[in-house]
Amino acid sequence: MTIKPLRKAVFPVGGLGTRFLPATKALPKEMLPVVDRPLIQYAVDEALEAGIEQMIFVTGRGKSAIEDHFDIAYELESTMQARGKSMELLHQTRLTPGAVAYVRQQEPMGLGHAVWCARDIVGDEPFAVLLADDLMVGKPGCLKQMVDAYNRIGGNMICAMEVADDATDKYGIITPGTRDASLAEVLGLVEKPAQGTAPSNLAVIGRYILQPQVMRVLEGQEKGAGGEIQLTDAMAQMIGTQPFHGVTFDGVRYDCGDKAGFIQANIAIALDRPDIGPAVRDFIDAL
Repeated sequence: MTIKPLRKAVFPVGGLGTRFLPATKALPKEMLPVVDRPLIQYAVDEALEAGIEQMIFVTGRGKSAIEDHFDIAYELESTMQARGKSMELLHQTRLTPGAVAYVRQQEPMGLGHAVWCARDIVGDEPFAVLLADDLMVGKPGCLKQMVDAYNRIGGNMICAMEVADDATDKYGIITPGTRDASLAEVLGLVEKPAQGTAPSNLAVIGRYILQPQVMRVLEGQEKGAGGEIQLTDAMAQMIGTQPFHGVTFDGVRYDCGDKAGFIQANIAIALDRPDIGPAVRDFIDAL
């Protein structure tokens, strides 16, 4: 079997961010900072580390700040340069011209619909999907771990994580087959199963490597859980026709779509920073 190289990544960033209102009334939730970098920057850096060459952002109205963030800021850079300030941090936010594309999701109809909106840019290639809400901290990064596995066996891959039995109704859940170290064969997927009906406690987390055939499945996909077009439902239809595996991430995941998870991420990342970690630790110890 020929394994096509993974060159493209889709970032669904069209959501309304209602759980973080009023902060997200005018600011995309993906631009919320964890210490001093927006969530979307962490996801893009993870993709770059994994060798992704083209970033595809599926945006919505009011998301222009994301485009601006990865663009050149002439006035800011000119001012900083004139004042002799380092340009390194700004240069880290630039994406190579031609290596970024933006497409609109005109109404919020779910993750599956957002991915489908990128079909013409993805074309007939495998692609990754990264959800910025899931901040994945590890060395190497989550997508790099998945790409390493993909380059060995190909097919479709999803990031898997063990969750508590009473939390399975909040996730897409895997029916696992044969397991080999961090890899588990995926025999089935169910989106947010009712309490007590989950086939396992292996949850699908916001990183995917998918073959382009999923776009054709999404084309006719009906609405599922929450009245939205679910990517999990489309992937479930492909199981049995293509190889499917879950890769258990060796690292820490912070659910930054949740307020508590977002605060935890800020604290953990800050404590790990040599420039501010000691001051933050002193503050926590004094509480």
